[in-house]
Amino acid sequence: MGWQFDDFDLVDGRAVEIEEPPRRRSLAGFVLGALIGGVTLVVIAALVFGLVGMAAFVDDEAESPYRPVRSEPSAADLRNANYRPSEWQEGVAQMNPTPTALPSEIIQQADLEYTLLSNLYQRVNPSVVNIEIVSSFHSNTDIIDSSGSGFVFDGDGYIVTNAHVVRDADEVVVTFSTGHVVPAEVVGLDDYSDLAVIKVDPADVPLMPLPVADSNLLDVGQRVIAIGNPFGLDGSMTTGIISALGRSLPSAQLLDQRYQGYNNPSIIQIDAAVNPGNSGGPLLNSSGEVVGVNTAIRTENGGFQGIAFAVPSNTLMRIVPQLIETGSAQYSWLGISSPSSQFNLGLIADELNLPVRQGVLITEVFADSPAARAGLQSGDESELVRGVQIPVNADIIVAINGNTVNDINDLVAYLVENTSPQDVVTLTIVRSGQTLDLDVTLGVRP
Repeated sequence: MGWQFDDFDLVDGRAVEIEEPPRRRSLAGFVLGALIGGVTLVVIAALVFGLVGMAAFVDDEAESPYRPVRSEPSAADLRNANYRPSEWQEGVAQMNPTPTALPSEIIQQADLEYTLLSNLYQRVNPSVVNIEIVSSFHSNTDIIDSSGSGFVFDGDGYIVTNAHVVRDADEVVVTFSTGHVVPAEVVGLDDYSDLAVIKVDPADVPLMPLPVADSNLLDVGQRVIAIGNPFGLDGSMTTGIISALGRSLPSAQLLDQRYQGYNNPSIIQIDAAVNPGNSGGPLLNSSGEVVGVNTAIRTENGGFQGIAFAVPSNTLMRIVPQLIETGSAQYSWLGISSPSSQFNLGLIADELNLPVRQGVLITEVFADSPAARAGLQSGDESELVRGVQIPVNADIIVAINGNTVNDINDLVAYLVENTSPQDVVTLTIVRSGQTLDLDVTLGVRP
């Protein structure tokens, strides 16, 4: 039970109960209300039945204020209308015109790019393999620790892949597009280039080696194709362009922080989609030739974000034969250090009044190194530039064997791709305003 507002009135701010009328007055009011309600219901019912009857039995011939009154036209009206036989004939329903198909020559021309890619895939895919490894941690189980890609290097059963794919492998299983699944052994690997070689028995499976092109002939904007096994999806092809050349990657340090700071030079940057599982697969030109080995991506979420990297084929051709022959790779060594790329000579030449705007400024010559034996100088005076002491009277290497070097990355790239330990190279240096040539016998990188 609750209080209703109608039960109260406000008097001086206080609730006062209203006096009830006599019982006789209440009964009379009830009877009057009932009569009024009954009359109202009768009127409503009469109106409803009347409207229904009019709708059901309306006389079509009767005049209605809601329809126009029909009248017969006069003879003069009919003459003016000039009724006469018509020549119109019912025809086929009108439709929008259908475009004519383009000539097959135009269609074929438009599809040439896709024809090229399809043909390339059919030729190359049989040479691309899926690599699965089991580490010593899971050697007694069937658990696959990781997987990647690779490609047939020659007819002797050697397959190229990334070092990080097989680095900790205790067992290696290779799957070909033909369905052949064969075991493989790790022949050798090199962390600095992130390249490795594994071997299968050539008697177990038909082998189709891929041709290798000269990566020094690549240009930014050139089309490239990646084939591999992203996320285990075998035989996946993606396309893109070369976004940049001459990048460097700390490949070895990414695998083991104990490595010294030697970068992997001449790296190819591409925008073709590369994801986990593509590692070790070939990067190809439009002729189906290997121009690189897909190795890494730049990402903030673990997936592809438009930036991928490949080891150039010229590095491959210097390192892989060594891995096949000895199981390891040796690098040429000069024995100098230089400021990082943030101290490009073009940026600091004016501040230090340097005679050239490109080259390798020597900041240190290591003891008993090829550079020390050749008499290269790191200078004995320096200035503070951007918080770092930079020598102002040191030798500047501007060329090696006649090839211009813009920075330390160019120099390292040339040494990796074109030289071997004990080779003699000619360095062109700038010293105290003079340009000099000198011969240096390269050593082995420690």
